[in-house]
Amino acid sequence: MGFPTDVVIVGGCGHVGLPLGLAFANSGLTVRLLDINPHACALVNEGIMPFDEPGTEPILRKVLASGRLAATGDASVVADAEHVIVIVGTPVDEHLNPTLKILPRAINEISEYLVDGQLIVLRSTVYPGVTHRIERMIADMGKRIDVAFYPERIAEGHAMDELAELPQIVAAHDDRVMARAEKLFGVIAPETVRLAPEEAELAKLFTNTWRYIKFAVANQFYMIANDAGHDFERIRRATAHNYPRAKDLPSAGFAAGPCLFKDTMQLAAFNNHAFTLGHSAMMVNEGLPLYVVSRIEQQHDLSDMTVGILGMAFKAESDDARASLSYKLKRILRFKAREVLTTDPYVTTDDNLLPLEEVLERSDLLVVGAPHDPYRALTPEQPVFEVWDCFGAGVRT
Repeated sequence: MGFPTDVVIVGGCGHVGLPLGLAFANSGLTVRLLDINPHACALVNEGIMPFDEPGTEPILRKVLASGRLAATGDASVVADAEHVIVIVGTPVDEHLNPTLKILPRAINEISEYLVDGQLIVLRSTVYPGVTHRIERMIADMGKRIDVAFYPERIAEGHAMDELAELPQIVAAHDDRVMARAEKLFGVIAPETVRLAPEEAELAKLFTNTWRYIKFAVANQFYMIANDAGHDFERIRRATAHNYPRAKDLPSAGFAAGPCLFKDTMQLAAFNNHAFTLGHSAMMVNEGLPLYVVSRIEQQHDLSDMTVGILGMAFKAESDDARASLSYKLKRILRFKAREVLTTDPYVTTDDNLLPLEEVLERSDLLVVGAPHDPYRALTPEQPVFEVWDCFGAGVRT
């Protein structure tokens, strides 16, 4: 049978789904973005990005005008699509175990609109074995629908470039389904790499866990150098200068966001929590805000001070505050300090943020939570504590 729509993306107005939908639509496919957030759908249909992602709004306006893209909360659009791409969050629970019901629940919610001949592509980061579980689930529905896994690999802030430049990993249990998924993503991807679904599921977890562990190594090095009275960033730059075997040593900083921590914990759970390296990385990265506060307390009596936090997003030049360790820093400081003020030039989801000028004027001490570019030109008069070297004065505290 023919399908009037090429692609429906479930979770299509989020940080992963929307750039992917724009890439497909910009390549000539008809795309519908299915999302439970009516505000995000309305913004998209007005040609406004619901979050910051460089290079996307001109493409959004272009594909909207062409009719190749639209956002909706009506799940019946699934029935018209040849390809259904499912992108939903896959967090860990309070016990650091994966929440395995979320993806099957998303499939169940659209099941009445699934029809024979479709291809379902799982784009979420999943616990190993989930793709096979979804295949069995679809088979139990009595429907002839193919299932593939295509792990998302983009970094926020670079989505459109990376969708066009990076290889895509494709996985299916059948060569025919593999080829079908490759044909779809071949519209936007320069090349594909084939794996079995369980291999691809691990590959995605390995990728994010590797980044998380690298950040933990840098943060541990920072603490070691700092406790000995040395500037880690000065040491790091010297170590990496024209020396290829150290060029991937990152700067110290809050390793946060919606992916790295939870994917490391998913991998740990898959290995029956016998993942000492991953858990150690978690302790280092999650402990960094408390370490910073302890260093401040060695030099200042916080009980009578107003502390300002510059930057509440989870990384520089982002408006995404999900899982940001700046908020953990804020909670710790609120227990220690007289008052805590927060500001961020990009985040729009926090009604408690204050203008930068007010924070600078009222604060006795500043902490950099996210090293946004607008901060780099500041010359604060009060003491500043940071691990990013945002002001070029080193990170020794």
